[in-house]
Amino acid sequence: MGKRIFDVCFALLVTIMILSWMIPLVGIVIRLTSIGPVLYIQKRTGYRGIAFNCLKFRTMTHNPVASFKQAIKNDNRVTPIGRFLRKTNLDEMPQFLNVLKGDMSIVGPRPHALQHSAQFWNTMPEYRKRYRVKPGITGLAQVRGCRGETSELIKMVHRVKYDRFYNRRKSPFLDLWICWLTVKSMMKGNKGVW
Repeated sequence: MGKRIFDVCFALLVTIMILSWMIPLVGIVIRLTSIGPVLYIQKRTGYRGIAFNCLKFRTMTHNPVASFKQAIKNDNRVTPIGRFLRKTNLDEMPQFLNVLKGDMSIVGPRPHALQHSAQFWNTMPEYRKRYRVKPGITGLAQVRGCRGETSELIKMVHRVKYDRFYNRRKSPFLDLWICWLTVKSMMKGNKGVW
């Protein structure tokens, strides 16, 4: 209950103070530099494996019929403004609206695309346990460098280990520490994000 109260209060503050001007401003830049919608809505796996619509600023060229494919290094689908948004995590900012709706938390395991869940749900024993808490805008795996493309199985194994550790040890102090590390990495620019 305390975590939900913190999530709603913090997300409401961010929505009023930042998203109220950021969405229109970033939206104008996205629309001026590429054709397509401002927001990218993707089905992601949420709490207890239930799918939800995850919001992001669109960072790639718009192709409504494209099949799922993770971004890779030098991916020509990523727009110039999209590259900046991804590097600084600003593409995730609309997810504060997901927090207000109740689909996400500020801190928790990152929600994976349905295709990843389909791939690992029954083949990796610990994978489904990461969804025993609500997914987060940021998480322990991300601040420890396990983010971006999961081209090799070991990358997903490391990510799930961090997520499971978080689930077992979650606390207000750990959440604040992860938030601090997230802001720090945003200022420096995330490595391994294309």
